[in-house]
Amino acid sequence: QLADALAANRSIHSLFLHGSPLTDSGLAVLNPSLSLHPSLISLDLGDCVLGDEAINLICGLLPPDGAKSGLKELTLSANPAITLKGWARLVIAISHSSQLRVLNLDYNPLGDHIAGMLAVAVASSRTLEVVDLEGTGLTNQSAQIFLDMVQNYPTSMRSLILAENNISLELQQQISDLLSEGEEEEDNENEEQDD
Repeated sequence: QLADALAANRSIHSLFLHGSPLTDSGLAVLNPSLSLHPSLISLDLGDCVLGDEAINLICGLLPPDGAKSGLKELTLSANPAITLKGWARLVIAISHSSQLRVLNLDYNPLGDHIAGMLAVAVASSRTLEVVDLEGTGLTNQSAQIFLDMVQNYPTSMRSLILAENNISLELQQQISDLLSEGEEEEDNENEEQDD
């Protein structure tokens, strides 16, 4: 029924399915409607019992395609059945052709390896502003990579949420301070252009 409703209503901008027991097979049923939807920019599939097959489908929703703008906000919180291979595939898709501004991956067992890959995707992204990695099994190793990224490479990122990981508060604060500085510099540049 939801797939039919999506096909009929072409003006939906956001779809919030958080906590629904959707599973990979449920997303496969919705995928034709989602992939052709011209207005959908925000998709919340947090805690939907998804796995790697769902990630393959989601990767197809990321890039802009003709009249379709591509997703700007994606939530995949609390889908622990997605494997490292699935997360790696998603990160590659994000770095290749994504228009994402907000990415919520909190409460998934990502670990340092996937976080390192994600740092590369964030560094190359012109649009990604908010990344939520709360409770994803990260350590100071990941935080050091993100710190190096924000210190040395200009990014669009404004917020990186690292709470509930095994990361020192000092490193979290350094990253947060650098992101805040970047935001202030951008605001000052915009004010100068307005004058």
